Amino acid sequence: MSEAPSPPQGRRAPDMLRRWLRSVGFTLLLSLLVAAGVAGGGQISPAVVLGAAGIGLGVLYYLFPHGMHFAFGTANGFAVYACLYVFMGRAGFPDAADWAKAVGFLLPIAAFLAAVWVRCGALRGLAEAERPLDVAHLPRMMRFLVALGGIGVVSMLAPEPRMSATAQTVSLLAAMAAVAAVVAASVRDVVRLLVDVALIFETVGARIGRLAVPITAFVSVYALLVITFASFYRIADGLSPAPIFASAEGPLRLDFADALHFSVATQSTVGYGDIRPVGDGVRVLASLQVLLGQLLLLFGFAEIMRGSRTRWREDGDGDRREGS
Repeated sequence: MSEAPSPPQGRRAPDMLRRWLRSVGFTLLLSLLVAAGVAGGGQISPAVVLGAAGIGLGVLYYLFPHGMHFAFGTANGFAVYACLYVFMGRAGFPDAADWAKAVGFLLPIAAFLAAVWVRCGALRGLAEAERPLDVAHLPRMMRFLVALGGIGVVSMLAPEPRMSATAQTVSLLAAMAAVAAVVAASVRDVVRLLVDVALIFETVGARIGRLAVPITAFVSVYALLVITFASFYRIADGLSPAPIFASAEGPLRLDFADALHFSVATQSTVGYGDIRPVGDGVRVLASLQVLLGQLLLLFGFAEIMRGSRTRWREDGDGDRREGS
């Protein structure tokens, strides 16, 4: 059997450009989102977050121009790291000097970039991987994750809040220096983890794309139920001589925006309590919506699982045909 011809270079180049632009765009948007999220927390300046993201990811793009999965995984890892750092800093080192908070944030990033730069040649094959890696490396990755988790636990349990601001500054720098040392020593496993995370996201995204039809159907019917019952609530309130809904301020006459909000909260069974039914008839109506919403949820789940099993069987048949 003859092998299928590889796509011509002219077709691969636009695909690579699209993937590169998608990766860069995702990185920039996620970095901006994280920087905006940590703004005003008093732990780290958004400018430091954006600067570290820009310089760090720029270096990685330079070293591994074809490592699109690595870029996705690194952006996700950077976002998680920034959030954990803000949490740890607020809980364990609230009075540390501002300059130390910035330096502590940058230490592991600098150590990671330096280690990647030094071992660029050895890491290129991992960073530019296009398929899932062997899970045999997971125990090794767990060792460096356990080490990082131990540093975090010690930092959270140590009595930093009762220390002076100077002592907290020194403790923060010591903790982040230890994190930097672990990251630099385990850089190969860190790169593996970042690439694997991106590949897992890509696999999940492909599976979600295959379930587009049942998901779209579920969302459409869900929205139809929400709008229908919102209209019922609005009509019932308009026809009633006395208010049949109440809020914290007292009896409430619904407009359609209020009815839509109450319908969403009821069907999702969130129950915020800001709007509640007080008439017997509207309570029955709300109970009916909850019941229909739960039935729709079960139906949607069953359809998604059925579509997933059908696609799995089709993929399996295709694999067997290709292997025959």
